[in-house]
Amino acid sequence: MALSEPKVLLRLSVVVALLTIVLKSVAGYLTNSMGLISDAMESFVNLAGASFALAMVSIAARPADEGHPYGHHKAEYFSSGFEGALILGAGCAIVAFALMRLWRPEPLEQLGWGTALSVLSAAFNAGMAWLLLRGSRSHKSIALEADARHLIADVWTTVGVLVGVGVVALTGWLWLDALVAVAVGLNILFEGARLVWRSSQGLMDAAIDPAAQAALQEALERFKAAVPDGQHLRFDDIVTRSAGRRAFADLHMHVPGDWSLERAATLRDGLERALIEAVPGLRVTIQLLPLNMEPRVGLMEQEA
Repeated sequence: MALSEPKVLLRLSVVVALLTIVLKSVAGYLTNSMGLISDAMESFVNLAGASFALAMVSIAARPADEGHPYGHHKAEYFSSGFEGALILGAGCAIVAFALMRLWRPEPLEQLGWGTALSVLSAAFNAGMAWLLLRGSRSHKSIALEADARHLIADVWTTVGVLVGVGVVALTGWLWLDALVAVAVGLNILFEGARLVWRSSQGLMDAAIDPAAQAALQEALERFKAAVPDGQHLRFDDIVTRSAGRRAFADLHMHVPGDWSLERAATLRDGLERALIEAVPGLRVTIQLLPLNMEPRVGLMEQEA
């Protein structure tokens, strides 16, 4: 199985999460830094998120069945939402512990070893995030993207913590370590809220992205221009939605009423192939109608 496959990437993400938990926990223990301890706490969220994402990607890969005729692609949105909720919980816990330490600052210890271990863990997370982002683009997977965005936030968190630890070492301002931890927690809360919002939009049947919509419209125009007597064709009531990696489109194709059913059906099949080629992963439904007729369903919807 190729490294770019979603399941392989998420298994690797689980391994990296376990490794960074060990590295950051040791760094936090050695230094007694609340910033580094909070960074280690976030790595447990990475582990839980990657594990749940692996389970949801496995479900999303299942073929359509009688109970789920449109497939299981939306399972990935549950993964993103779950990871966002975990991040929110971790952010709240970090802010709470940091405020306690801000009230009672404690000295930092063995900064050299702690810093080295934190830098190493950040390097692992950065490499994993790059692989996940690349995989999310090629597979159009929100689960992979959510895991990648979380790791990127983790990397910046580590950088911020290390800067804070360095300033504390130079100035002796112990309270600054706790203040950095509060900032880390707030950043994590923002990232968690963003993931939860994106997941909710996916579960609410959001339209396909603007680039895909533009490609769909261009394909319709090209098809109409390439067909003899194409000026008589009309496309309307175009509705799209996305579900994980799958995109759906419904539209009406109006043709002259005196055309034969065979001619109209042949054109519809050609249009379907053109649209699928323009938007990979698209499932399209095209309703044939005469030019002078509108569907009664549309009228009923307008009345409702």
